[in-house]
Amino acid sequence: MTKKASAICILVLCIGMLIACSGKKATPTEVNVAVLRGPTAIGIMQLMDEVDNGRIDSNNYSIEIAGSVDEIVPQIVQGTIDIAAVPANLAAILYNNTEGAVQVLAVHTLGMVYIVEQGETINSVLDLRGKTIIASGKGVPQEYALNYILRENGLDPDQDLNIEWKSEHTEVVAALMSGTASIAMLPQPFVTTAIMSDESIRIALDINEEWDRIQDSSTNQSSLIMGVMIARADFIKENPDAVADFLDRYAESIDYANNSISETAGLVEHYGIFTEAVAQRAIPYCNITFIEGREMMERFSGFLRVLYEQNPQSIGGALPSEEFYFSR
Repeated sequence: MTKKASAICILVLCIGMLIACSGKKATPTEVNVAVLRGPTAIGIMQLMDEVDNGRIDSNNYSIEIAGSVDEIVPQIVQGTIDIAAVPANLAAILYNNTEGAVQVLAVHTLGMVYIVEQGETINSVLDLRGKTIIASGKGVPQEYALNYILRENGLDPDQDLNIEWKSEHTEVVAALMSGTASIAMLPQPFVTTAIMSDESIRIALDINEEWDRIQDSSTNQSSLIMGVMIARADFIKENPDAVADFLDRYAESIDYANNSISETAGLVEHYGIFTEAVAQRAIPYCNITFIEGREMMERFSGFLRVLYEQNPQSIGGALPSEEFYFSR
């Protein structure tokens, strides 16, 4: 064999090896995900169903539903959970308390809080003047969102109306049902539960819409953000392809939730979040979304600033730096 022929054979063999290697699948990454039982889990239902039925092999996903953030936080800190859906302000608290050990991947839930009433007296924020509202969510974003909207509309939360805080959402629903209160602030799906129990209850104000209306004249643009997906910074650094795969699949799952409501409602009941009947009516009002990258940073940082100006400790004492916001 001539030297030229030998060189050609070697080249062909090298090309064949490259093709074989390129066709070889990468070793799947173990991806441990946790979400909270409640409406913020709706967006992951389709992905969870795909995983449980063995239809995803790009990575080895494990998705658990936790009953409270107290179950999730220690596992994030210890590294047994890689990715988690948490309340928006908790993400900032974790970032500050762990010196940047977590990053936010995406916003998945906007405002899902409403003012409801038995009657027709509330048609604008100003109509709340002199009224008594029962509410749940003191010390969490619901309270700060309500205060922000009231003040931006010229009302003092401490002087112009009476807000009675209850420890549980169910207490607020019970007060409406018994007639001891006629105006309340509630999140989904408790709004839907109340309306299904008593059709005389109606949504008077959408807190998300009221927040967005303020942005028309605000210098610091923001969105009312209730839930975000975070990940351990080390996991992101070590597994960029797995993170990208998760985000793509999660975005598809959220799109499915918004466009296949009946099917998603069935999954919501299947996974024990709440009943299919409630989910069917509540999902359109839960503001499930997917926002990442630059838009996420702009809208989320503006929201955290609103909370910080009312109570710095509500986000861990400081506004997170740009490193908090993951962008691929």
